[in-house]
Amino acid sequence: MTAKLKIDFVSDVSCPWCVIGLRSLEQALERVGDAATADIHFQPFELNPHLPQEGQDITEHLTQKYGSTPEEQLRNREAIRARGADLGFTFDMGKRARVYNTFDAHRLLHWAEIEGRQRELKRALFAAYFTEGRNPSDREVLVDLAAQAGLDAARAREILESDRYADEVREREQFYGRQGIRAVPSVIVNDKYLIQGGQPVEVFERALREIASEEAPAH
Repeated sequence: MTAKLKIDFVSDVSCPWCVIGLRSLEQALERVGDAATADIHFQPFELNPHLPQEGQDITEHLTQKYGSTPEEQLRNREAIRARGADLGFTFDMGKRARVYNTFDAHRLLHWAEIEGRQRELKRALFAAYFTEGRNPSDREVLVDLAAQAGLDAARAREILESDRYADEVREREQFYGRQGIRAVPSVIVNDKYLIQGGQPVEVFERALREIASEEAPAH
Protein backbone atom coordinates (compact mmCIF):
# COMPACT_ATOMS: atom_id res chain seq x y z
CA MET A 1 0.00 0.00 0.00
CA THR A 2 1.09 3.55 -0.67
CA ALA A 3 2.00 5.65 2.37
CA LYS A 4 0.90 9.26 2.47
CA LEU A 5 3.67 11.54 3.66
CA LYS A 6 3.26 15.16 4.74
CA ILE A 7 6.68 16.74 4.53
CA ASP A 8 7.44 20.06 6.20
CA PHE A 9 10.68 21.36 4.69
CA VAL A 10 11.98 24.02 7.10
CA SER A 11 14.51 26.18 5.29
CA ASP A 12 15.74 29.59 4.21
CA VAL A 13 16.02 30.75 0.60
CA SER A 14 19.60 31.94 1.24
CA CYS A 15 20.80 28.56 2.57
CA PRO A 16 22.87 26.56 0.05
CA TRP A 17 22.48 23.32 2.01
CA CYS A 18 18.72 23.79 1.75
CA VAL A 19 19.04 23.69 -2.05
CA ILE A 20 21.06 20.49 -1.78
CA GLY A 21 18.60 19.04 0.72
CA LEU A 22 15.60 19.78 -1.47
CA ARG A 23 17.19 18.37 -4.63
CA SER A 24 18.24 15.24 -2.73
CA LEU A 25 14.78 14.86 -1.20
CA GLU A 26 13.05 15.24 -4.55
CA GLN A 27 15.32 12.68 -6.19
CA ALA A 28 14.84 10.30 -3.26
CA LEU A 29 11.06 10.59 -3.64
CA GLU A 30 11.40 9.68 -7.32
CA ARG A 31 13.35 6.56 -6.32
CA VAL A 32 10.80 5.61 -3.68
CA GLY A 33 8.13 5.70 -6.38
CA ASP A 34 4.77 4.16 -5.54
CA ALA A 35 5.77 3.31 -1.99
CA ALA A 36 4.84 6.84 -0.93
CA THR A 37 3.09 9.99 -2.08
CA ALA A 38 4.45 13.21 -0.64
CA ASP A 39 2.88 16.59 0.00
CA ILE A 40 5.70 19.08 0.59
CA HIS A 41 5.14 22.30 2.53
CA PHE A 42 7.94 24.86 2.76
CA GLN A 43 8.18 26.36 6.21
CA PRO A 44 10.05 29.57 7.05
CA PHE A 45 13.37 29.85 8.81
CA GLU A 46 15.53 32.99 8.74
CA LEU A 47 19.26 32.49 9.03
CA ASN A 48 19.82 36.24 9.29
CA PRO A 49 16.62 37.95 10.46
CA HIS A 50 18.42 41.12 11.55
CA LEU A 51 20.17 41.89 8.28
CA PRO A 52 19.24 45.24 6.72
CA GLN A 53 17.69 45.58 3.27
CA GLU A 54 21.07 46.12 1.57
CA GLY A 55 22.48 42.92 3.09
CA GLN A 56 26.12 42.29 3.95
CA ASP A 57 29.24 41.19 2.11
CA ILE A 58 29.28 37.40 2.27
CA THR A 59 32.94 36.97 3.28
CA GLU A 60 32.58 39.55 6.04
CA HIS A 61 29.34 37.96 7.18
CA LEU A 62 30.66 34.40 7.36
CA THR A 63 33.81 35.55 9.14
CA GLN A 64 31.77 37.40 11.76
CA LYS A 65 29.17 34.66 12.20
CA TYR A 66 31.29 31.51 12.11
CA GLY A 67 34.87 32.73 12.49
CA SER A 68 35.81 31.03 9.22
CA THR A 69 38.77 32.21 7.17
CA PRO A 70 38.47 33.17 3.49
CA GLU A 71 40.39 29.97 2.64
CA GLU A 72 37.92 27.82 4.59
CA GLN A 73 35.03 29.61 2.92
CA LEU A 74 36.55 28.92 -0.50
CA ARG A 75 36.80 25.21 0.27
CA ASN A 76 33.22 25.15 1.56
CA ARG A 77 31.95 26.94 -1.54
CA GLU A 78 33.70 24.43 -3.78
CA ALA A 79 32.19 21.52 -1.83
CA ILE A 80 28.72 23.07 -2.17
CA ARG A 81 29.23 23.76 -5.89
CA ALA A 82 30.26 20.15 -6.50
CA ARG A 83 27.32 18.72 -4.52
CA GLY A 84 24.95 20.97 -6.44
CA ALA A 85 26.40 19.92 -9.79
CA ASP A 86 25.92 16.24 -8.87
CA LEU A 87 22.25 17.01 -8.22
CA GLY A 88 21.74 19.06 -11.39
CA PHE A 89 21.83 22.50 -9.73
CA THR A 90 24.23 25.29 -10.69
CA PHE A 91 25.81 27.27 -7.87
CA ASP A 92 27.53 30.28 -9.46
CA MET A 93 29.57 31.33 -6.45
CA GLY A 94 31.10 34.30 -8.25
CA LYS A 95 27.67 35.95 -8.42
CA ARG A 96 26.76 35.42 -4.77
CA ALA A 97 28.63 38.31 -3.18
CA ARG A 98 26.19 39.28 -0.42
CA VAL A 99 23.74 37.79 2.05
CA TYR A 100 20.31 39.35 2.49
CA ASN A 101 17.24 39.54 4.68
CA THR A 102 14.68 36.98 3.45
CA PHE A 103 11.52 37.85 5.40
CA ASP A 104 9.63 39.22 2.39
CA ALA A 105 10.51 36.10 0.41
CA HIS A 106 8.98 33.99 3.17
CA ARG A 107 5.82 36.11 3.11
CA LEU A 108 5.50 35.43 -0.61
CA LEU A 109 6.13 31.72 -0.08
CA HIS A 110 3.31 31.66 2.47
CA TRP A 111 0.96 33.19 -0.10
CA ALA A 112 2.27 30.85 -2.82
CA GLU A 113 1.30 27.86 -0.68
CA ILE A 114 -2.29 29.16 -0.53
CA GLU A 115 -2.21 29.56 -4.33
CA GLY A 116 -0.77 26.09 -4.91
CA ARG A 117 2.50 27.40 -6.43
CA GLN A 118 4.84 27.18 -3.47
CA ARG A 119 7.35 24.70 -4.87
CA GLU A 120 7.59 26.67 -8.12
CA LEU A 121 8.36 29.87 -6.21
CA LYS A 122 10.86 28.13 -3.93
CA ARG A 123 12.77 26.81 -6.94
CA ALA A 124 12.70 30.23 -8.59
CA LEU A 125 14.06 31.87 -5.43
CA PHE A 126 16.90 29.34 -5.14
CA ALA A 127 17.90 29.78 -8.79
CA ALA A 128 17.67 33.57 -8.61
CA TYR A 129 20.01 33.83 -5.62
CA PHE A 130 22.45 30.97 -6.09
CA THR A 131 22.67 30.74 -9.88
CA GLU A 132 21.92 34.29 -11.03
CA GLY A 133 23.16 36.30 -8.02
CA ARG A 134 19.92 38.26 -7.65
CA ASN A 135 18.83 39.91 -4.41
CA PRO A 136 15.97 38.01 -2.71
CA SER A 137 15.14 41.02 -0.54
CA ASP A 138 14.56 43.28 -3.58
CA ARG A 139 10.81 43.56 -4.06
CA GLU A 140 11.08 44.04 -7.83
CA VAL A 141 13.05 40.79 -8.00
CA LEU A 142 10.42 39.07 -5.87
CA VAL A 143 7.57 40.28 -8.07
CA ASP A 144 9.40 38.98 -11.13
CA LEU A 145 10.01 35.60 -9.49
CA ALA A 146 6.37 35.35 -8.44
CA ALA A 147 5.36 35.84 -12.06
CA GLN A 148 7.90 33.21 -13.15
CA ALA A 149 6.29 30.81 -10.68
CA GLY A 150 2.86 31.35 -12.24
CA LEU A 151 1.57 33.75 -9.60
CA ASP A 152 -0.18 37.08 -10.17
CA ALA A 153 2.50 39.79 -10.26
CA ALA A 154 0.13 42.61 -9.26
CA ARG A 155 -1.09 40.66 -6.26
CA ALA A 156 2.50 39.83 -5.29
CA ARG A 157 3.34 43.53 -5.36
CA GLU A 158 0.31 44.35 -3.18
CA ILE A 159 1.40 41.78 -0.62
CA LEU A 160 4.98 43.03 -0.55
CA GLU A 161 3.90 46.65 -0.14
CA SER A 162 1.74 45.70 2.84
CA ASP A 163 2.53 43.61 5.90
CA ARG A 164 0.31 40.76 4.71
CA TYR A 165 1.27 37.32 6.05
CA ALA A 166 3.95 38.80 8.34
CA ASP A 167 2.20 37.51 11.46
CA GLU A 168 1.64 34.09 9.90
CA VAL A 169 5.31 33.75 8.94
CA ARG A 170 6.50 34.80 12.38
CA GLU A 171 4.08 32.38 14.02
CA ARG A 172 5.42 29.50 11.95
CA GLU A 173 9.02 30.49 12.67
CA GLN A 174 8.27 30.57 16.37
CA PHE A 175 6.45 27.24 16.21
CA TYR A 176 9.44 25.45 14.69
CA GLY A 177 11.75 27.23 17.09
CA ARG A 178 9.70 25.80 19.96
CA GLN A 179 10.08 22.36 18.39
CA GLY A 180 13.85 22.72 18.72
CA ILE A 181 14.66 23.49 15.09
CA ARG A 182 17.91 25.47 15.18
CA ALA A 183 19.47 24.53 11.85
CA VAL A 184 18.26 24.03 8.30
CA PRO A 185 17.27 22.21 6.26
CA SER A 186 15.09 20.30 8.69
CA VAL A 187 12.74 17.82 7.06
CA ILE A 188 9.81 16.75 9.22
CA VAL A 189 7.69 13.86 7.97
CA ASN A 190 4.14 13.33 9.26
CA ASP A 191 4.90 15.60 12.23
CA LYS A 192 7.08 12.98 13.93
CA TYR A 193 10.13 11.97 11.88
CA LEU A 194 13.05 14.40 11.55
CA ILE A 195 15.79 14.31 8.90
CA GLN A 196 18.32 17.13 9.22
CA GLY A 197 20.88 18.58 6.87
CA GLY A 198 21.66 18.46 3.16
CA GLN A 199 21.84 14.67 3.15
CA PRO A 200 22.79 12.56 0.12
CA VAL A 201 19.95 11.14 -1.97
CA GLU A 202 20.63 7.65 -0.59
CA VAL A 203 20.15 8.80 3.01
CA PHE A 204 16.82 10.44 2.21
CA GLU A 205 15.72 7.41 0.21
CA ARG A 206 16.52 4.98 3.03
CA ALA A 207 14.75 7.16 5.60
CA LEU A 208 11.69 7.65 3.40
CA ARG A 209 11.38 3.92 2.70
CA GLU A 210 11.56 3.17 6.42
CA ILE A 211 8.96 5.83 7.20
CA ALA A 212 6.72 4.68 4.35
CA SER A 213 6.77 1.10 5.65
CA GLU A 214 5.72 2.33 9.09
CA GLU A 215 3.10 4.75 7.80
CA ALA A 216 1.52 2.59 5.09
CA PRO A 217 -2.13 1.77 5.81
CA ALA A 218 -2.86 -1.76 6.98
CA HIS A 219 -4.21 -4.15 4.36
